[in-house]
Amino acid sequence: MFEVRAPGRVNLIGDHTDYQGGFCLPMAIDREVVVRAQGRTDGLVRARSDSFAGVVEIPADGSRGPETVARPWGRAIAAVLQELAALGRPPVGFDADITSTVPVGSGLSSSAAFMVAVALTAARVGSLAIEPRALALVAQASEQASTGVPCGVMDQMASVFGRAGHALLLDCRSLDIEAVPLPPPVAVVVIHTGVARKLEDSAYAERRAACEAAARRAGVALLRDATLDQVADDPIARHVVSENQRVLDFVQALRAGDLERSGQLMISSHASLRDDFRVSTAELDALVDALVDAGALGARLTGAGFGGCAVGLVAADAVDDVVGHAVARYRSGTGLTPTSFVVHAVDGAGLVEGGL
Repeated sequence: MFEVRAPGRVNLIGDHTDYQGGFCLPMAIDREVVVRAQGRTDGLVRARSDSFAGVVEIPADGSRGPETVARPWGRAIAAVLQELAALGRPPVGFDADITSTVPVGSGLSSSAAFMVAVALTAARVGSLAIEPRALALVAQASEQASTGVPCGVMDQMASVFGRAGHALLLDCRSLDIEAVPLPPPVAVVVIHTGVARKLEDSAYAERRAACEAAARRAGVALLRDATLDQVADDPIARHVVSENQRVLDFVQALRAGDLERSGQLMISSHASLRDDFRVSTAELDALVDALVDAGALGARLTGAGFGGCAVGLVAADAVDDVVGHAVARYRSGTGLTPTSFVVHAVDGAGLVEGGL
């Protein structure tokens, strides 16, 4: 019997840049998926989850395609087993009890954390050595196969490579990572709008296709390589190009201790996601405005948009006051009940008693 954990993530800045080879700045958070597992001798994987109903039973050899599994969370497990089988994982079965403290549909990468945790479990049971980047790529491919969403790699990389006390500057083309210390005078606050988002039902795939078309028009392989002048008349592409620069500017501001500048960049990022990329919602806009007006240094939607959470950068000694005022205003204006929590940057996925 053993346990593995994989954290969710919050993205401080840099959304919808990862699938265009750009930059982003996520951090792994102290909300996680935990799998408690034990090997079986009959070649089956049998799993239960505290977040989803039922029991899933799937052949451990990866022979069952995710599309044949009735339960969506079971499709995820089938996809992981299929990806790992292609890497030579022996068909060793296991029992898995899965628990999670990452809110589903929040934009905090509950699905990526789930995939990483299951993949790490299956690899360990099968004595399959897998490098951390390969683990992240397996989790990404599994999510794409099981949901049909052409997700980027940011979420999985953050879950695997998280570092306590740091955000991660991720180059999504090279997959290079640089740990960026978070200044101690600030806290990272996450507030859920009360409106869940589901990428399968969103325009995520449409936005990605629009980015790919924009790159072709600009004559570049990825919008990472386009200039603002090349995309000035294309709002979708303009967001990606300008967001990449905001990520780099944000990192520079953090390193310089310029928290005011960091906050301004978050606000600009949200405006770009709202006005150019058009993935915000009325609820997210109201929540970001409430946070800023209550005294947050900066705030923005986090994740793909279309619902879920906003993230705020708040002076550590003002968290209770800022969050209290923002939540009250949001509740009064929308009639919705938000959920707020302070998150801390943690280490990435691994055995509960140790790292990868």
